[in-house]
Amino acid sequence: MLGLRLMRLIERHSEELALGLAEKLQIAERTRDFRKIPSAELKIAAAEIYGNLGEWLLQKTEDDIEGRFRAIAARRAKEGVGLDQFVWALVISRNHLWQFLRERAYADNIVALYGELELQQMLNQFFDRAVYYAVLEYVEGDEERRQKISSRIPQAATEYPVESGPRRKPTTEGFEGGTLAKLRITCHKAIAPSAGGAPQSAEEIGG
Repeated sequence: MLGLRLMRLIERHSEELALGLAEKLQIAERTRDFRKIPSAELKIAAAEIYGNLGEWLLQKTEDDIEGRFRAIAARRAKEGVGLDQFVWALVISRNHLWQFLRERAYADNIVALYGELELQQMLNQFFDRAVYYAVLEYVEGDEERRQKISSRIPQAATEYPVESGPRRKPTTEGFEGGTLAKLRITCHKAIAPSAGGAPQSAEEIGG
């Protein structure tokens, strides 16, 4: 295929590319969560893809891509990398390759140009699938974590049972022979209007 020469060029410079990508991810504000991850770990993960790009584009199946990027997404989620930042990291990874090719490869004829376009299409398809399976893992992983948390929360009816049976009416017993009841009656008389429309005076209440 025409893009094979460019793939081999990327593979030969995979270490250089991986180091540059790790630096970009930890500098960019949109991928600031990657600062929590050691640069060496990021470099190894990138080199695994860049160093075997031809295999990933030509030989790996859909299931291979799904398994790889779901595993990476699950690990990054546990490390505290947000979904938006993980997706942007994949965008940076793809653009990092194209920047490298623009600097190192020159399409000086129509055949070479066609090879670049062919590789660009394959890379876009590859990273589109990587984004899809990464998002899928984040979404399903969040749902699984929510279910685990819900299962650990006790049911209110079990932990805090409510007494059954008829409710008892409040009583004034125990307040020195109904003193509280007499006080309520007295207050009611003081508030309620008299027959003439005016509130009763203290003398009228006291009799």
